[in-house]
Amino acid sequence: MSILIVDDNSTVQTVLRDILEATGHELHSAYTGEEGLDLLEREEVDAILLDLMLPKMSGFEVLERVRERFPCVPVIVITAYSSVETAIEAMRRGAFHYLPKPFKNDEILVTVNKALEQRRLMQANARLLEELQRKYSFSSIIGKSDAMQKVFELIRLAAPSTSTILIAGESGTGKELAARAIHLNSRRAKGAFIAVNSGSMGPELLESHLFGHVKGAFTGAVSSKRGLFEVADGGSLFLDEVGTIPLDTQAKILRVIQEKEFMPLGGVGTRKVDVRIIAAANQPLERLVEEGRFRQDLFYRLNVISILLPPLRERREDIPLLVEHFLRLYGTENGKPGLRLAPAGLKALLEYDWPGNVRELENVIERAVVLSTQETLGRDLLPSHIGRPTAAARRPALLGEKDFSFKRASDDFQRALITEALEKCGGIQRRAAKLLKLQPSTFNIMIKRLKVPLPEKEE
Repeated sequence: MSILIVDDNSTVQTVLRDILEATGHELHSAYTGEEGLDLLEREEVDAILLDLMLPKMSGFEVLERVRERFPCVPVIVITAYSSVETAIEAMRRGAFHYLPKPFKNDEILVTVNKALEQRRLMQANARLLEELQRKYSFSSIIGKSDAMQKVFELIRLAAPSTSTILIAGESGTGKELAARAIHLNSRRAKGAFIAVNSGSMGPELLESHLFGHVKGAFTGAVSSKRGLFEVADGGSLFLDEVGTIPLDTQAKILRVIQEKEFMPLGGVGTRKVDVRIIAAANQPLERLVEEGRFRQDLFYRLNVISILLPPLRERREDIPLLVEHFLRLYGTENGKPGLRLAPAGLKALLEYDWPGNVRELENVIERAVVLSTQETLGRDLLPSHIGRPTAAARRPALLGEKDFSFKRASDDFQRALITEALEKCGGIQRRAAKLLKLQPSTFNIMIKRLKVPLPEKEE
């Protein structure tokens, strides 16, 4: 790593170099504050040893400039004019550590090593954050469909705000992925993102996880424990399956949202927190409110910004993109780059109704990749039930169904007719249009409007 020594005394420069050269790090020297700041603009430096008594620009001024321009670089202040006040002021202005002259060799080595270790950790955290932001950026949430473009736009608008967010959608549609994207594109990105599945715990265990407990709060509480609200302070807390939370716990969550404080189980005092709540539900919370199973006031607090993730069956045009993404992901993980899916396999995926949504598709592709022995994955590598169109995929919506509308039923019926005609005509649109007694141009417009997945043409 790289160390910069800023000191106008050539003897001190020599002594420090003698001490540090054996460590194998690269050393730079500057004899004035201006020289040091100029070098920082040209070279990447991992730690700075800074004398406070410098000509023209003082060490304190250099320290402030470094903190402004290079906040992640630790600065060790060294001076012969040591006092408690000077040490306090140096630390207040952001110094990593303070050493008086004359210094001990071992003390210099230990302090520099600690500073460099902090620098390594900060660089590792920065790389991890960058990787997470790339992984959970909007571009990593796959979808070109109109429905997903609307989701992306909502996330872009919602992420920078401080409002609570409610993400709705069936299981497997990617609610946690969307929540992470919101967090990592917000001003809280450097804070913690804590996810908790509310439906996987009993009431007492859930409250202990969320709010923590003090020693002796209940049987088995042999020591105090921080809750997830406290761990997520300054970041985001993702409450998955929020509709399963008991009413008593809902009241306590409402208090955290309104008052920004909570009380641990068995505790007698409140604790302040600054946490953004992102909630997710795979069932309509409005219905639970009507049934008295979810507090109306909490629903309104959570539902400030609502994002609905569409099921995969309603955005079939995204399936080829998702398949390509998962083939690349699991192909790389398993040392099988360049994999592709045979046309018959893709056709089977497009016809399937995907009750498990994107998560189910991901599992299917991962399985196919693991079992593959060739670059082209055939239909035989897909589970046997894939490719059999479900009744829901083939028939139009029926009167009385929850999402029924005349337009949707008409669109479903037309889509089913066009799909069947294309299959009978081997994917040749002109023949399919003739079979349906439609003009080819009209037929093409309908395919685009209804987003009909096109089968592979027969040779």
